[in-house]
Amino acid sequence: MGVLYLLSLVLGIACMLLLDHRFRLFFWRDAKAAAIVTVVGVLFLLAWDLAGIGLGIFLRGEGTIATGLLIAPELPLEEPVFLLFLVLCTMVLYTGARRLLDRIPARRRESEREREIV
Repeated sequence: MGVLYLLSLVLGIACMLLLDHRFRLFFWRDAKAAAIVTVVGVLFLLAWDLAGIGLGIFLRGEGTIATGLLIAPELPLEEPVFLLFLVLCTMVLYTGARRLLDRIPARRRESEREREIV
């Protein structure tokens, strides 16, 4: 039971990568840029967490589904994995939404052309 949260995060990351692979949204579109964005995003959020911990704002809660392992005071092992999931999820959703939104004007123009022809 102590690794359930970590396993859930890993499963979520795997699902995001499968979506990414299927639609070529982020890593499978431009691996180098995606790697840079992911590393910068995770490091920024990790620095944010460490600042919050240092200021006494963020505290680790006890949970039976977490491993209980800490990589720093008040920083559980699961936190960097969660931040990785958060960045991947955000970027897959963003790139997917951009792709859908970019298609809307093209469809409108096509339908307007069809109306003009008829």
